[in-house]
Order: sequence, then structure tokens, then C-alpha cells
Amino acid sequence: MKQISTFGSSSYQVGDLQLLRNADDDSAIARMLANCPIVLLETGEELGDAGRARLYILLRGALSVATDTRTGMADGTVSKILPGESVGEQSVLDEEANLSSITALEQSEVLMIEADLVWQLIDESNILARNLLRLLSFRIRAANAQLRRRQKLGEFYRQLSMIDGLTGLYNRAWLNDLLPTMVTTAHSSNAPLALIMIDLDHFKKFNDTHGHLAGDQALRAAAQVLSGALRPTDFAVRYGGEEMMVLLPQTSDKVAAAVAERLCERMRQASVFADMRQPLPHITASLGVAVLQPQQNEQDLIAAADAALYRAKESGRDRVAAA
Repeated sequence: MKQISTFGSSSYQVGDLQLLRNADDDSAIARMLANCPIVLLETGEELGDAGRARLYILLRGALSVATDTRTGMADGTVSKILPGESVGEQSVLDEEANLSSITALEQSEVLMIEADLVWQLIDESNILARNLLRLLSFRIRAANAQLRRRQKLGEFYRQLSMIDGLTGLYNRAWLNDLLPTMVTTAHSSNAPLALIMIDLDHFKKFNDTHGHLAGDQALRAAAQVLSGALRPTDFAVRYGGEEMMVLLPQTSDKVAAAVAERLCERMRQASVFADMRQPLPHITASLGVAVLQPQQNEQDLIAAADAALYRAKESGRDRVAAA
């Protein structure tokens, strides 16, 4: 970076500067800017001493401005500055160091205005104050819009992280996040909450016989049985491996047992291989049902359903047992 002239000795005019365009008295503004240095940046060169609280106005070329996370306005956002545009306004107003990294995208000429002079220009020219407020208002709206987009994207990825990629059911992370809340709600409202634990019978043998790809298809078929048989207020979860779980809010023990019997029957009838019409009896399901009891927490409820599932398997599998 090297100084090549001052604003007063250059061919540039006040009208070339967006913040001062349409100023009431161009000649007075020009006199105030006369001694401000103009520096030359070669392509890829970073503006030296850019951290000072001063205003930089691009006169020729193009600049890349990477904002710092500490500004609170963006996190590493890179913007392109074109002739007439400026950077550093926030640092001048805050009287803090400029946290942006400024690099020339091509050979560029930059006008540097010290912070004290910026304030003098604001005192002398209402148009500068208005243009500055308009510019900052635009940048705040842009930053807010960017923040909203990132929040939506973050929520999308958060939801995506709670879905099992193979079956499309909720996963263990979702269960750990939501089940404690569901248990607390059930206790506070004295409403029943039922849980059905499901285990596909002899699944290892199925995998060994038909291969893991067929096993994956069997898991998807079982998940479709659950999704197709539940109410909109119910939830199906892949608990792990071949174990699945169904949560039934506002559901009594008798209704939950009836739901479990229906699921058990539909598992028997489902097709794993739609093209070959091989029915799901290659892998039936055992189901354990439990309903939340007073003083129980989410671990107690899962343990009760798991114990019931164990009894169903001990009794011969392909059946339902209740806690």
C-alpha cells in the first residue's frame, strides 16, 4: 500500500462518493477532504492499518471486506465493495477499532478519512448524516435477514439430525430431547402416557439369511407399518438396531394394548420385498407395553416397557406383553 495523492490533488469529485452525493455545498466538503490521502492497493494486497477507526471510500477498483465475528453483525461474511462505496462507518460511530479485513480484488484506489474528520463532516453536512443513517439501516436489515435465514437453516438441520436416515422415524436424539418433556407434561396434567417397545424377532438370522441390504429393507418395512398405523399425535422412534418404540400420549393401558396388538398383526402381514411379495413373517415382532405411573421418570417408563418386551420374547415372540 502506498499513498499516491490526496483527494484535493486528484481528479475525483465529492459526487463520486456515495455518502456525500448531493451534498449541500460540494466545495466546502471538497476543501475539508483536500488533505485526505488516497492510497493504491495492488491485486491481493491487504489494506494496511485497516484496524484503525477511520472511514475508507473506494474510488477505483474493487475490495473484498471480510467482517469479524466480534462485530456481532455477521460471522465471517465476505462482501464486495465497488467504487463510491465505503467501509468502516461502524468503527467511526463506535469509536472502536475496525474489525474488518480489507483486501483488493484488483488494483484499487482508496480514500482514507480519519474519524475526527468524519464527525466534522457530519456537523457540516446534513446529507452525510442522512446517507449514513440510510446505509446503516440497510446493513442492519440485511444482517437481520441473514440471521433469520441462518436460524431457519439451523432449525432445519436440527430437525434433520433427529430423524433416522434409514427408516425415517425419529431417532434416539429426538427421544432424549422430547421424552422428558412428555413425561413432565403427563404428570402435571394427570394424563396417561403409554410406551410400546418393539423388537424384530430373530433379526440377526434374517440378516444372515438374506443379507444386510434385505435387512435394511425389512427395517424400512417395519417402520412403514408403525407410521401407517398411528394417530397424528403419536410418535414412532428407532431406538437402536432392530428396536423401535411408539409413544402414545393421552392413551390408557387398554387402548395401548389394543394398539400394540394391531401393530403386531400388521407386522405379520407386511411385505418386505414388494416385487417378490415375500411377507414379513420372516421377521415378526415382539412388543412390550407400559403406561407411565406416578413418580416414574422417562427411564422408569422405558425400563417397564423393556421388561414387558422381554416377557413377550420369553413367551415365544410374535406377541404382546404388558407391564
